[in-house]
Amino acid sequence: MLADGVSKDITPQEGSKNSFWGWSRDDQNLYIKSNARDARFFDLLKKSISSLHEEVAIGETIYQNDNGFELQAISDNERYLAVSQALTTSSSKMYLIDRETGNSLEVSEGDKALYVPQYFGLDNQSLYYLTNKDREFTVLMKYDIPSKEHMVVYETNWDVDYAFESYNEKYRVIGVNEEALTAIHVFDIASGTEVELPDMPGRSIRAASISRSEKLMRLTIGSSFGTDDLFVFNFESGELTQLTNTLNPDINSEHLVDAEHVYYKSFDGTEIPAVYYQPKMASSENQVPALVWVHGGPGGQSKRNYRELIQYLVNHGYAILAVNNRGSSGYGKTFNRMDDRNHGEGDLQDCVWGKKFFESTGVVDMERIGIIGGSYGGYMVMAALTYTPEEFNVGVNIFGVTNWLRTLKSIPPHWESFREALYEELGDPYTEDSVRLRKISPLFHTENVTKPLMVLQGANDVRVLQVESDEIVDGVKANGVPVEYIIFDDEGHGFLKKENELEGYGKIKVFLDRHLKGEGEVTAEVIQESPLFL
Repeated sequence: MLADGVSKDITPQEGSKNSFWGWSRDDQNLYIKSNARDARFFDLLKKSISSLHEEVAIGETIYQNDNGFELQAISDNERYLAVSQALTTSSSKMYLIDRETGNSLEVSEGDKALYVPQYFGLDNQSLYYLTNKDREFTVLMKYDIPSKEHMVVYETNWDVDYAFESYNEKYRVIGVNEEALTAIHVFDIASGTEVELPDMPGRSIRAASISRSEKLMRLTIGSSFGTDDLFVFNFESGELTQLTNTLNPDINSEHLVDAEHVYYKSFDGTEIPAVYYQPKMASSENQVPALVWVHGGPGGQSKRNYRELIQYLVNHGYAILAVNNRGSSGYGKTFNRMDDRNHGEGDLQDCVWGKKFFESTGVVDMERIGIIGGSYGGYMVMAALTYTPEEFNVGVNIFGVTNWLRTLKSIPPHWESFREALYEELGDPYTEDSVRLRKISPLFHTENVTKPLMVLQGANDVRVLQVESDEIVDGVKANGVPVEYIIFDDEGHGFLKKENELEGYGKIKVFLDRHLKGEGEVTAEVIQESPLFL
């Protein structure tokens, strides 16, 4: 939006993928990541505010990415860039690029650790980054460019998720992934003391931003039982002021469930973390049906965030266990790597053994348990129905992978830098790995599916092509199994449009009511009246 109120497309290159990457320190230039030059890789462009009125001006190229690196940070004087190269989904290399000399220096140490650049110091001589080299958990480190020395800045017994500093480096903000919540720590850099923040049980700071005056901090705070809201924290008074209340007023917040972070043992004794939602009406006298929820990935994590679909289903009497199966992030390096070349095996058993947790609650009807998930979680749904066909009574596959051979061969061009990392973790479909990939692909074993299935698919999905869902649906239908298939013509990999989300979530509930509760048809009008949708 220009000063005269007119909107202007500043990335007019047809077919390209572009994203805003930040402002220069003086706010006179903006940075854009774009694959207009090469569909496989993202360059960094700089466009001045004064040039926005020009008809065609792609901007100055700050970094031409010819190696498939991921640009992570730039120094304020634009001399240095920090980039990473994915080796696997859990390990990477880190390089420092000197634009003045043209040199590129690897500053990571070893191939079996994660390196994630965060930011450069104002002195333009220091790079801050995250790594788990020689450690179980990710820590914040500092790399001194002149001396090439690495030093620890902050570490704890959980993964550090992110870090940044205020405009004049008065404060350092560190986000820690702790028990499926983000715990934020703010330090006065000069004194090293931690700023005392208001205690908000069960809530998590999703994002933070400190004013240039360094007197105020804007916080985005949410929870499993409420939508995200904006707050302002005053450093001098310690006062926290709420700016927004985004929860639909038709929803009684007392009806929403506060998620519990739990652990249970899997088949081999491994402790599996999970997030548990128990309906308020559930009891030993009123046992409820339940769902194992599987996150996306591989390598994702279910956190204690507000999830509309989860709260909607819990509110209608479904207990939900959001499993962080082996391979999930947030629980250390060893746990994260436990599913490498083991997909559809150990991770699937972790989901199956989630039923043991349900049994321990005493409030779940063990004869009425389903499994639901999206993307990689959708794959786990199909793997469960295919390879453990009697464990779950129903499955809901949302945009899920069913044919690893096709999925890994059809990775979109702009994922090129991540392709080899996926091949390293899952297998290369162009090698002998294809034998195992076929074995763990549910599409080739649909004759095993005996339980009702729902599949939701976006027609424009470039990650999981519609043909995958078409074929899995046809295969399962051939068994005489009830299948409901919903295609959204204007969606890709996940929901972007609220009306589609309303329709999809509503039909999921109807499907589950029919096959887990044994209830009859429910009209779309009744479904969409539920305020938990809004």
